[in-house]
Amino acid sequence: MARGKLRIYLGAAPGVGKTYAMLSEAHRRVERGTDCVVAFVEHHARPRTEVMLHGLEQIPRRDLEYRGTTFTEMDVDAVLARRPKVALVDELAHTNVPGSRNPKRWQDVEELLAAGIDVISTVNIQHLESLGDVVESITGVRQQETVPDEVVRRADQIELVDMSPEALRRRMAHGNIYKPDKVDAALSNYFRPGNLTALRELALLWVADRVDEYLTEYRSAHRVSKIWGSRERIVVGLTGGPEGRTLIRRAARLAEKGAGGEVLAVYIARSDGLTAASPKELAVQRTLVEDLGGTFHHVVGDDIPASLLDFARGVNATQIVLGSSRRKSWQYVFGPGVGATVARESGPDLDVHIVTHEEAAKGRGLPVARGARLGRGRIIWGWAVGLAGPPLLTLLLSTVSIGLANDMLLFLSVTVAAALLGGLYPALASAAFGSLLLNWFFTYPLHRLTIADPKNIVALAIFIGVAVSVASVVDTAARRTHQAARLRAESEILSFLAGNVLRGETSLEELLERVRETFGMDSAAMLERPSDVDPWTCVGRAGVGPALERPEDADVDVPVGDHMALALTGRVLPASDRRVLAAFAAQAAVVLDRRRLREEAHQARALAEGNRIRTALLAAVSHDLRTPLAGIKAAVSSLRSDDVAWSEEDQAELLEGIEEGADRLDHLVGNLLDMSRLQTGTVTPIIRDIDVDEVVPMALGGVPEDSVELDIPETLPMVSVDAGLLERSVANLVENAVKYSPDGQSVLVAASAIADRVEVRVVDRGPGVPDEAKERIFEPFQRHGDVPRGAGVGLGLAVARGFTEAMGGTLTAEDTPGGGLTMVLTLRAARRDGATRTAAAGDAGGPADVTTARADRSRAGAQRPVRTERRAS
Repeated sequence: MARGKLRIYLGAAPGVGKTYAMLSEAHRRVERGTDCVVAFVEHHARPRTEVMLHGLEQIPRRDLEYRGTTFTEMDVDAVLARRPKVALVDELAHTNVPGSRNPKRWQDVEELLAAGIDVISTVNIQHLESLGDVVESITGVRQQETVPDEVVRRADQIELVDMSPEALRRRMAHGNIYKPDKVDAALSNYFRPGNLTALRELALLWVADRVDEYLTEYRSAHRVSKIWGSRERIVVGLTGGPEGRTLIRRAARLAEKGAGGEVLAVYIARSDGLTAASPKELAVQRTLVEDLGGTFHHVVGDDIPASLLDFARGVNATQIVLGSSRRKSWQYVFGPGVGATVARESGPDLDVHIVTHEEAAKGRGLPVARGARLGRGRIIWGWAVGLAGPPLLTLLLSTVSIGLANDMLLFLSVTVAAALLGGLYPALASAAFGSLLLNWFFTYPLHRLTIADPKNIVALAIFIGVAVSVASVVDTAARRTHQAARLRAESEILSFLAGNVLRGETSLEELLERVRETFGMDSAAMLERPSDVDPWTCVGRAGVGPALERPEDADVDVPVGDHMALALTGRVLPASDRRVLAAFAAQAAVVLDRRRLREEAHQARALAEGNRIRTALLAAVSHDLRTPLAGIKAAVSSLRSDDVAWSEEDQAELLEGIEEGADRLDHLVGNLLDMSRLQTGTVTPIIRDIDVDEVVPMALGGVPEDSVELDIPETLPMVSVDAGLLERSVANLVENAVKYSPDGQSVLVAASAIADRVEVRVVDRGPGVPDEAKERIFEPFQRHGDVPRGAGVGLGLAVARGFTEAMGGTLTAEDTPGGGLTMVLTLRAARRDGATRTAAAGDAGGPADVTTARADRSRAGAQRPVRTERRAS
């Protein structure tokens, strides 16, 4: 079955007319006889959109109940059973109600497409998943409903529904988008002109990129090699010389003259790696082109003109910018040069600009990466064989006559040995010295530097040629071996570096220390400044050395952008090392950015947590604190009223209500204060060795009689805790357990010793808590299940865990066998010597902020006796 086609109407904001355009397209298709139905369209009570639904077949929606409210969603099964040719599905990014066939509506659409049904849908630019952060930074609103970009990119057709911000705001003001009571708020918040303009630009750019992808796919599928000048793309050919900056700026000015111009800088390197530009200069030029809105590309190719033209045609470029040749006049005998060749072979579809610069006609000055060829020991042995070998061989051959041909082969063997050991120069010396000795001692006439037989001249020439050839081959092989070893070492270093950085295992200081060790420097520092006029500051350093105030003061400096540099002291590095050093510098900048992003994220989380707590606190104050205050005020007003004669029983009941309200207020305020201290980190416990059975009974004053059963053996070891904090923690746990226990079921508080710790278990037979919520119940302002308002602000368990962890213990939740919840409070057993331990703040003798138990405040009706049962262990 052929897959259906997807058409999407994309808009910059709600109200631009996406649904209206979709319905208009549906009417056109119905008039042409196409079987088109409305699977789901939301008109949002907009009259003109609602009118467009008339005359179109609508598939009945599916009703779903969620949390006591009935919602309607698209009935996927009904659409599949109806099997139309085209289905209209509005709001592609919509999140379905729990219980639907799929969590997201775009997944419903995927099912329809897989069934061969064409789908027309709508989506706003702010709902694209990749643009969530950008939209939030523009509008201040985080979009909760998103659709993956790939889903929209796979659409067969994407049509932009555009409208100017002014027109959209007029539609809003006329009441064509939202109800009148929401218009003012929308115009002053989300629908501000700046927001709409930025969203419109996002939509236009996204659609332009998609159109560009369509064009690239079409050209590739139809093998179109001719350049189509749909928009100006300017390729800048860089050589690595300083003139590159001039070329990049010139290309940027050319791009600004055309709408949507794009600059692509390209550096073409030889595949053998024997020539290379300055890494420092290329890094500067890369930064420059990226700052100007362009992109930098590194291409490998031996034929530079052909590679440049292939790249330009591959990206559908319209212009090429090259610099004037740096050749001197006599150097043109070797060829016309890159600029002339590119201009000649570019054809009519590519314009070539030759830009003059200060380096023109000054001669070729590109660096050549030669590097060391052979080791020092081999070179010494090569010279020894090349200079001492011919005389020794001459003495040997003077005693034995074996013929000139054999003599030449032996001398050639010595030259080859010198080449294998020492390379080119020892071999040339051996060939020259050997040829003289052959001519003087073994070529007639003897003892004269003349040759009688012309054949001997050819033999000597061959002898010298073979020697030079072998020496050149050995020299080139040694150079290649050295380069391969160096590149292998560089790749290992860079792969290790990149892996550590990507995994986040390396800090900035560790990275700088590795740079210092790798290159054998005294110190390495990362310098930064906010702008060109501000002083440099050191954001990280490693090693010992003078403090650097500027990158220019260092022995080696590598720029990273305009306002950051890596500076090293110790020695001057060769140009071949700067390539790896530039990679280290770039990774150091990444590590620095990641560290700052982590700090910002931590601050943002702390701020968000603070905002969440403040919001929850306000919500608690708005109800949980006002309710007891209202009850107290009503009771006091009733008692002071002269219109009613209250009996003693009524007065006692009103006074009891006042007391209960005051106790409730005191309990709530105490929890809020404790939570605030925990959040600010000002809880400093005083740790002492105490018995558990001395503290736990004191924590039961706030619960009804006969509601708690104790099982605490007298043989338990002492625990190292703060008595006040432990009492408050146990009180909160017991109050929570009693609150959720069924009537007639008592709460068990048991203690036991396990190894070097003591566990206090608070066991209830209530409804329990599912596993996924066991950690959430310890968060501030969290109340599991449908707890009615007035049952507390959800701080008791959070305070209990905070106090427990402050004492070095743990608090976890477990299932009670047979049903219910068990709170396990684990404490450290005291040392056997019974020494008293005090917190560091107390030891220091300073004014430690000590938080102790507020048992009297937290226990409502503390004077009432509590019946407990002590059972034998």
